[in-house]
Amino acid sequence: MTDTHLRATDSGTDCYAAARLRLLHDRTRSGPALRAELARLTDGWLAGLLGRAQGVALAAVGGYGRGELSPRSDLDLLLLHAPGADPAHVAAVADRLWYPVWDLGLALDHAVRTPAGARRTAADDLKVHLGLLDARHLAGDPDLTAAVRATAYADWRDRAPARLPELRELGEERARHHGDLRFLLEPDLKEARGGLRDATALRAVAASWLADAPRAGLEPARALLLDTRDALHLTTGRATDRLTLQEQDQVAAALGHPDADALLRRVYEAAGTVAYAADVVWREAGRVLRARSGRPRLRRVLGGRGGRGGFVEPERLPLAEGVVEQDGEVVLARTARPGDDPVLPLRAAAAAARAGLPLAAHTVRRLAAAGPLPEPWPAEAREHFVTLLGAGPHTVAVWEALEAEGVMSRLLPEWERVRCRPQRNPVHRWTVDRHLIETCVRAAALTRRVDRPDLLLVAALLHDLGKGLPGDHSVAGEAVAREVAPRLGFGPGDTAALALLVRHHLLLVETATRRDLDDPATVRVVTDAVPDGPTLDLLHALTEADALATGPAAWNSWRASLVGGLVRRAAGVLAGESAVGRAEPSPPSAEGERLAAEARGTGSPAVALSAGPDGVELLMAVPDQPGVLAAAAGVLALRRLTVRAADLRAVAGGVLLLRWRVAAEFGDPPAGARLRDDLVRALDGSLDLAGRLAEREAAYAGRRRALPPAAPSVSVCDGGSHDATVLEVRAEDAPGLLYRIGRALEGAGVWVRSAHVSTLGASVVDAFYVTGVDGVPLRGAGDVAEAVERALA
Repeated sequence: MTDTHLRATDSGTDCYAAARLRLLHDRTRSGPALRAELARLTDGWLAGLLGRAQGVALAAVGGYGRGELSPRSDLDLLLLHAPGADPAHVAAVADRLWYPVWDLGLALDHAVRTPAGARRTAADDLKVHLGLLDARHLAGDPDLTAAVRATAYADWRDRAPARLPELRELGEERARHHGDLRFLLEPDLKEARGGLRDATALRAVAASWLADAPRAGLEPARALLLDTRDALHLTTGRATDRLTLQEQDQVAAALGHPDADALLRRVYEAAGTVAYAADVVWREAGRVLRARSGRPRLRRVLGGRGGRGGFVEPERLPLAEGVVEQDGEVVLARTARPGDDPVLPLRAAAAAARAGLPLAAHTVRRLAAAGPLPEPWPAEAREHFVTLLGAGPHTVAVWEALEAEGVMSRLLPEWERVRCRPQRNPVHRWTVDRHLIETCVRAAALTRRVDRPDLLLVAALLHDLGKGLPGDHSVAGEAVAREVAPRLGFGPGDTAALALLVRHHLLLVETATRRDLDDPATVRVVTDAVPDGPTLDLLHALTEADALATGPAAWNSWRASLVGGLVRRAAGVLAGESAVGRAEPSPPSAEGERLAAEARGTGSPAVALSAGPDGVELLMAVPDQPGVLAAAAGVLALRRLTVRAADLRAVAGGVLLLRWRVAAEFGDPPAGARLRDDLVRALDGSLDLAGRLAEREAAYAGRRRALPPAAPSVSVCDGGSHDATVLEVRAEDAPGLLYRIGRALEGAGVWVRSAHVSTLGASVVDAFYVTGVDGVPLRGAGDVAEAVERALA
């Protein structure tokens, strides 16, 4: 390379760098226009770097080949050369291209090959083959690029029966590793299911000529994901595809959305469009590949129905009026007329879900043209709706297919408000809409436990429709249920029952996990809200379905036993049993009795650990004395045991029995003997819990999040108990939190009679039944609550 050429190249690079910088800071350009202009600018620069080299060609592949260059995307480049080219010449040309790219700090994915070499590499590497399908000539000999493109497409179509299953498996592996973009609070815009990789895979399937994706909305969805990634690149200054929580507000502002939730909702909608298109296209591709395998010919030999030209006509099996199964999908009968049959969408959906079959995409499009249902809905429509909700896991795919064409939002307009609505609670694994459908799935397995399965299933669908409205979503949801239920055709009595279930769908789990079940006031909270046993059964089943559909942290055998115990007590009262005085507490387990006896006999703590399906259960029996709660909680924190749930209560003989459900932060939990020794030392003062925990807090102080958590709150629950004062503590979970609460209560001069600890994700809601040293409820409880709150701040 001559000095003059080198100076010209340097000058071109400087000009490109300046122009690129101006473009990326030009707020008047965004979206496809920005990506196309950045690609055009980069094309010119790279062509200048290549110059007039002979016998070579420079091609863009992958996303750059499609002309979609995001601000921090890699430059995917392929340098092609003729088979007989001088290796030294090709190496010099490559250096002339790659080094300026690296000098600018741009990410580069490059290869140097002959057309035949590119073909051989593509045959062995699916990702390379996909990139070549988007190859675009930049500079040099265009015949070299054209040869690569021609062979890439020809080979792709010839080898589609082998390559498409491999492509599908890649997508499924990404989904297993990165999750479903529609339900992630910090989604990977590229790799997660429904992301940009899947959108690119759909283009590749279309290029095989075997199947094509539904076109409606697909390109706008892909563009929105690309726009979001562009904004993410510009906001962070990094080549990242993960939309993290701390970046979402800035990205939302850059894209003109009012807040991060609005951004996530649009992203989820786009991902849903891509994911649904992928489901449809892979189903179609599978059908075509099966047909090519010779099965139709085999069916003809075995006596299948013949059609014109001797081909086998797919068998059509009736499922319901106007609905048939054909080739593994649910389609409409030839005589079906959606425009004249407004119940047909629900009839077809119920038939598909009951049969465990997908609705064909073209069928869903036809169903979208059905006329509106009369109000109230006829009995047939309501029955099919309930059948759809009660079909178990098959409900999900059928509902999503209908929603892809807007059918469900038309039938149930309130659905639009919760569709793709994110839930910023780490306990929730789904968006609001998917959570409601998952609750129906869980409720379907519990219908044998209730007298009115239809009310259970509809309540499961409606219970969170109040989210997105001002105020408590349970209260708002009750009003929504009172509007929706009559429209679905339910009478006044059933409407009242549905409204009650929605209003109180959190009552059982919140009461059971935060209150003393042996206190009559606890049971009365339920019996004042629920009128009779059958309604209580419905609420119990809804509670379980809701919790199971929330996520693994929301339901376990511990919570199930607490809720079950509360329901049994409430059912007894509703059946006429007396609940005047404090109920006899349920006896400790055999292990609890043994430990209590040991503690009474020795005057020292007794400890036992056992592993169960919900983690490690730890039992402590301790002679009653001040500071037991703080000491026990401090020992657990010191030994890096995270408390998931806990109960503290007095048993006969002046012994406190503490039942903990814990998880070790690292490795296995310590032995029971070690915990017992620590507890003895903590109680006699020889173990400086406060100092040790303060040292750990200081060591981890630098790792805290940038935004401080919300301040803890301590409130007095009026009427929570006749025998004690109930203090409820709400705070963000943190190591040593329960220890600090115990210390604060001890410092306030109160006696903890029982405690009920509940941790959900990053938040805790703990209830403490406390009395004065005289054993009666507190006078001036508000002052105590304020003192504890100040101690925790």
